[in-house]
Amino acid sequence: RHNNSNTNTSSSSNTAAAHVDSMVRRSAGIILTCTAACVAGGNAIGDVKPHILMILADDYGWANLGYHRRDGSKQAQLETHTPNLDHLIDEGIFLNRHYAYKICSPSRSSLQSGRLAVHVNTVNTGVTVHNASDPVSGQAAIPRNMTGMAQKLKEAGYSTHMVGKWDAGMAAPEQTPKGKGYDSWVGYYQHANDYWRKNMPFQATGELDNCFNSFMDFSMHNSTFCGGVRDAVSMSPQCLQDPSADPACYEEEAFKLRALQVIKEHDPSSPLFLFYSFHLLHTPLQVHDSYLQKIDAIVAAGGGEKIDSENRRLYAAMTLYMDEAVGEVVAALKAKGMYDNTLIVFSSDNGGPIYVPGSANNHPLRGGKYSDWEGGIRVNAFVSGGLVPSDKRGTVFDGVMSIADWYGTFCELAGVDQTDVAAAKANEWLKTQNLPLLPPVDSVPVWGYLLNGSNPRPTLHISADTVLQYPYKLLQGKQTYARWQGELFPNCTTIDMSKADMGPAFHDLKVFDHPESLAYTEKTNERIQWIDDCADGCLFNVEKDPAEHENLAQDPAFADTLAKLQAALKNLNINNFNPARGVPGVNACLKAVDMGGYYGPYIDADDFYTPLPPVTPGQYQKDEKLKALLKLENSKIVEFGIEAVAKTFLPLVRKPWAASLDKCLKDSQPDMLVV
Repeated sequence: RHNNSNTNTSSSSNTAAAHVDSMVRRSAGIILTCTAACVAGGNAIGDVKPHILMILADDYGWANLGYHRRDGSKQAQLETHTPNLDHLIDEGIFLNRHYAYKICSPSRSSLQSGRLAVHVNTVNTGVTVHNASDPVSGQAAIPRNMTGMAQKLKEAGYSTHMVGKWDAGMAAPEQTPKGKGYDSWVGYYQHANDYWRKNMPFQATGELDNCFNSFMDFSMHNSTFCGGVRDAVSMSPQCLQDPSADPACYEEEAFKLRALQVIKEHDPSSPLFLFYSFHLLHTPLQVHDSYLQKIDAIVAAGGGEKIDSENRRLYAAMTLYMDEAVGEVVAALKAKGMYDNTLIVFSSDNGGPIYVPGSANNHPLRGGKYSDWEGGIRVNAFVSGGLVPSDKRGTVFDGVMSIADWYGTFCELAGVDQTDVAAAKANEWLKTQNLPLLPPVDSVPVWGYLLNGSNPRPTLHISADTVLQYPYKLLQGKQTYARWQGELFPNCTTIDMSKADMGPAFHDLKVFDHPESLAYTEKTNERIQWIDDCADGCLFNVEKDPAEHENLAQDPAFADTLAKLQAALKNLNINNFNPARGVPGVNACLKAVDMGGYYGPYIDADDFYTPLPPVTPGQYQKDEKLKALLKLENSKIVEFGIEAVAKTFLPLVRKPWAASLDKCLKDSQPDMLVV
């Protein structure tokens, strides 16, 4: 089922078939786009190029969007307060079958590169890994020679700006936002950081890297500077000593203010591409107290009950902050006179994490982040803005599409070819080195499909374990978090379950980029991570059974369908992209020391950064001592010892750790979990 080869050895017939299929879908999209534009009277290709605002939420639960709560209980409606997002949906098109990958970095790599995750990146590899034998793909996330979405839009004359989370590569300059075509960026490189201090605590990602999480991850680049952020606010005594006391210290505030500045300073006569990539709603669950008070007041004013889970309250308050930030950015576009010619695209990078402390809710869907159940990959998404034709506003699009499809869609609207010439050129050299070839862009331009209501992807290759041939979906292997959540999740009952060692426990703990388990036995691990084994196949009709309750795999009436999807997945997996990413290296840590204590590129990166002022003799001594310590800590014997301790220690602390990750805020314990 899995293809772990480091070479692309697909047969010519498979390659030819895939090429023809891609050509047919692209041609259909172009025809549909032109036809729809003429019929609807919207902006056709060749007219004034639209402004594009791409908004990406992080770990956003399906049920944590107010739009999905309209038919729910009063309590659920009150807790899920997203009036700005709901209004944009009412004025746009809700994308009911928009799929992403099950975890962050692959989805973001897919979005930026225009490739399905299986053709660019399927792992949350740490940014310090490096494989020197493959200078193109031997690092985390997007290979160096793949062309980014923003690079394509720059070809079309767009100004390209980004704020927020990147998580699509960092090791080499070509993998950064700057290297992938953004004129400016302020944000962070990795899966998550601390919202206040911008450092890398273990609770942010569940990982201990080979730099011992010692550095800050908060950087920026523009026309005059490239490096770690040292702005007056972040470096103020207040933010350094007590950051949560001042909302200005919150990194999402910096992202929002920068996005508003980009819009304010932009010349509306030229096209703008703004990628607003929230840290929200990823862990650590942190937000200013004023937003906790706001959500409490909203619930109380509506006659609701006090939110009974500390994490659910935090998640609701963070969602409120995100919604308000989106509202401010949309208002800025309107004030600037840009809204009528703007396409707004909103998506989450994956389904909501239902483990503690992720604490999202994907009700009524099954599962969550880290799984291929619908709750892990079918994400909140919509298009809105003035570019949406009036007759399409307030509609729902049921066609299947991927997060990778925005690459081709934006290229089409901008009038540029989505073909990745740089990757094809790199492949000429890669062939001579017997290294993995870079797959071509397989994004499907969807604008025409959205306007005509047809399905852009009859088949969607979701992962090495899962394929969707709508309406049938096949899952194989062991799938985590195979449970359903109730309307109000998590709650005091689920908190008691965690304390009783019944899960849901975090799936992806790592030490030095090696997976670590919270259990000594596989049986215990499966219990606390709510794992179901689909073996050679679980089969669902996700149109009739969107919550995946009825497994059709054992029904003789669906034997042919099961076999068809099994064969399709096996064939699709032949072309999976699985380069050897490498192992953690100390050079990433040493470079961070040299750059003032900030993570950033460390391969061929000497000319990437703005030079720092000379360090004092005292600081030089401290830096040299830290480098010596990091080199020692990266020795094999120390690495082996740390991993041995982790394997012994983590299962021992599992129960008390789980008990500390959420808190019941009231005595009553409603049974809201469906198991």
